[in-house]
Amino acid sequence: MDPRGNGYDIYDLFDLGEFDQQGAISTKWGSRMELEELMRHAHHLGIGVIWDAVLNHKAGAEYPEQFNAVAVDPKQRNKEISKPLEIHGWTGFDFPGRGERYSSMKYHWQHFSGVDWDDKGKKQQIYKILGPNKDWASDVSDENGNYDYLMFADLDHSHPDVQEDLLHWGTWITKSLSLSGMRLDAAKHFSTRFQKAFVEHVRENANPNFIVLGEYWTGNVSAIHDYLEKVNHQTMAYDVPLLIKFSELSHTRNPDLRGIFDGTLVQTKPDNAVTFVANHDTQVGQMLETPVASSFKLLAYALILLRKGGQPCIFYGDVYGIRANVQDPMTRACDGKLPILSQARKRYAYGEQEDYFDQANCIGFVRHGNAYHPGLACVLSSGGPSKKRMFIGRQYASTEWTDILGYHSASVLIDKRGYGNFPVKAMSVSVWVSAVAVEQDNLQQDFNVNIYDY
Repeated sequence: MDPRGNGYDIYDLFDLGEFDQQGAISTKWGSRMELEELMRHAHHLGIGVIWDAVLNHKAGAEYPEQFNAVAVDPKQRNKEISKPLEIHGWTGFDFPGRGERYSSMKYHWQHFSGVDWDDKGKKQQIYKILGPNKDWASDVSDENGNYDYLMFADLDHSHPDVQEDLLHWGTWITKSLSLSGMRLDAAKHFSTRFQKAFVEHVRENANPNFIVLGEYWTGNVSAIHDYLEKVNHQTMAYDVPLLIKFSELSHTRNPDLRGIFDGTLVQTKPDNAVTFVANHDTQVGQMLETPVASSFKLLAYALILLRKGGQPCIFYGDVYGIRANVQDPMTRACDGKLPILSQARKRYAYGEQEDYFDQANCIGFVRHGNAYHPGLACVLSSGGPSKKRMFIGRQYASTEWTDILGYHSASVLIDKRGYGNFPVKAMSVSVWVSAVAVEQDNLQQDFNVNIYDY
């Protein structure tokens, strides 16, 4: 709706910065031509692009329309608090700048289930639209009684015209931009039946390997399980319970790390879990504020990047900084070590995993590698400096292992039984790899490349 907006106040899904609408042609992020150039460059580098899809609502209608509605209790949306009213809601979408290119669908009040503004009475209130087959979707989060309504003009995903248009859009944009997947914004606010149908449709008609991440934001792991069941495990979901643990432990003195994965999605549904430490919504002052203290971020990232299970997601702001001058190293998380952890995941985080979660303030794990990758040993401290004795394998007897994070200059010698005593500094992480493997990979040279120049 707003040319300066981030895209969550969505107006026209088919306008990628191509048409003169809402006061501008380009979006905040640029024109369609620039978007297509970005896609070509990403694909050239072997990078798949995931689209952030806002399918829950629309904003910025051209004109209000008259219809009947009933006011509901914002804390209990199934509870009506007024008699049926005639209201004027902003639900008329004609897309005059685009016309009928890509889609002839025009949106009107029948295509929505709720609004939060009556332009006739000049009153802000959540209104449920009345009409044939009209109600809140039943297959959404039960928070606030029913959490179908989130903001703006809430789409009715049970309406056949809405379904047809959104399914068409999903195929169109995936093919047009050669997308690898989508993040479904506000997944707990719109029909899981439609989400399942949407994913299946795009996979069948555009990309059989389409990746879908559902932003189902809740710390209740059972609720996430229920969501995944309803979409027949066609999507992944963000491991919010793990993020909450990271946040809570990071603000605790000498936190006990032994149960850090208890009750998390990556523990119970590892193939469907997207693990993360921060994103745009978790920052202080944002809607889903769940900050992880800077002193704990290296530990958190090591746990999601180097272990089995889950699909890790790194926050851009943690790699490059989130202030105006992103070249300022002080704004980067983890002492700038995130690129090294990412490379360690790519090169060494393979094979069976053996955990050493036997001390409250010092845990460790070993990835034993495979035929093509030598594996690694990782030690984490949430207290003072410590050591962890861990089994690497008899085949590594008498070999030296190096801390690729650079916090320890001395190497660790593996004994004849295949064990090593791996140190870690206070409130820190050490990642140990065979010195021979590091030398063969020219790893230190790779790690010294300044990725911030790209």
